[in-house]
Amino acid sequence: MYVAPPPEPTAVTPEAAADYVRAVEVARRHAPSRYLHWDSIRHRKPPEGLTNEQWWFGIRLLRQRRALPLAGVRGEALTCSTPDEVQRILHFVDQRCAGEVAMDEVVTDAGQARQRYLVHSLEEEAIRSSQLEGAATSRQVAKELLRTGREPRDRGERMILNNYRALMFMRDEAGERLTPELVLALQRILTEGTLDDPDGAGRLQRPDEERVVVVDVDRGAVLHVPPPAVELPQRLQALCDFANESDDGKRFTHPVVRAILLHFCLAYDHPFVDGNGRTARALFYWYMRTRGYWLVEYLSISRILRNAPRDYTRAFLYTETDAGDTTYFLLHQLQVIERAVHELHAYLRRKVQQVRDVESLIAADSRLNTRQLALLSDALRHPGRDYTFGGHAREHRVTHETARTDLTQLFYRGLLERTRYGRRYRFTAPRDLEQRLRTFGAAA
Repeated sequence: MYVAPPPEPTAVTPEAAADYVRAVEVARRHAPSRYLHWDSIRHRKPPEGLTNEQWWFGIRLLRQRRALPLAGVRGEALTCSTPDEVQRILHFVDQRCAGEVAMDEVVTDAGQARQRYLVHSLEEEAIRSSQLEGAATSRQVAKELLRTGREPRDRGERMILNNYRALMFMRDEAGERLTPELVLALQRILTEGTLDDPDGAGRLQRPDEERVVVVDVDRGAVLHVPPPAVELPQRLQALCDFANESDDGKRFTHPVVRAILLHFCLAYDHPFVDGNGRTARALFYWYMRTRGYWLVEYLSISRILRNAPRDYTRAFLYTETDAGDTTYFLLHQLQVIERAVHELHAYLRRKVQQVRDVESLIAADSRLNTRQLALLSDALRHPGRDYTFGGHAREHRVTHETARTDLTQLFYRGLLERTRYGRRYRFTAPRDLEQRLRTFGAAA
């Protein structure tokens, strides 16, 4: 992927200075509605009387960029601005992802249904984030892997299982302060059993190693050379300090902006031999949850990124080529979050209707609990799907004994089929489940 770097300003002569003043005045009246990079500006027709270069300089000078306590490759301060589109989406995220959010009952229900959808979301993010980094395992096989708890068969499956464990680790054990040790532990979980050299897990790259670079796999071109390995301990500490920085009024950074910048900087520094992107996205989820944006746990950012990976890469390149202006990456990620929220609402509307369809088949029958209803809803959509005690227990976070009771009751009521493998049972959704449910409901 090629991104044209912005032109350098010419020498500031009195004539050039006058041109800049005129360019700013014109750009103020004819600024693009979007936050565009030179790579886009150079293809657009400029306002009357300006060249593309002059128009760009005018636009660039109007941008109010704030220095961040984070550095680029050459030691220059990264910057960020908050144009109208950033402020609009931040307001949207504040309204839709934090506090008392008006949401479908499957998420706002404090019981088993909410836990079930959380587990499904963490599974989806683990799968898509790993696929984004090269795991070739299909979504169907990956779901079966996480649901049954079996051992991974190859590197792709191991990546997905590691990713799920890492997300759970950051959710349940990480606390609310970021430390270098925590970041190293996260990367170790993500890469365990997947590296050619196991020594690369849980540590930064060393100065005596060849530095990992970001390469365009299609063209073979180097897209990004990260900072030297000797700087990595200091840069990781600076990243942790930024994450832990208190917003005391002296320098306020919106929590969502801070979460996205954590994602950007970890991926930008590329401090590990592998697992950099997955570590960065896990840090984003961790920070958003610890700052009260609870709904973000139900989103799969990586699923959207995987559908348009070039946009993700381009957002990094725009920042790097435009003197460390992270606004490009910030806007990209905010748009991804906004889209993910809209898609979650649509998804939940479908799920609510599916649960209601199952409930309508069995009317007001009190013989089934919410976990069993959820399983039957899933079984209706996936005839032939298998269920196990262990998978049911993990999905609903109940004991093995409770899971055994749930599935065995459904079998004896004729709603699941059962097969024995050695000392274990496997339960299967029958092809005629809808008819069985109608019969079951009529007999209530």
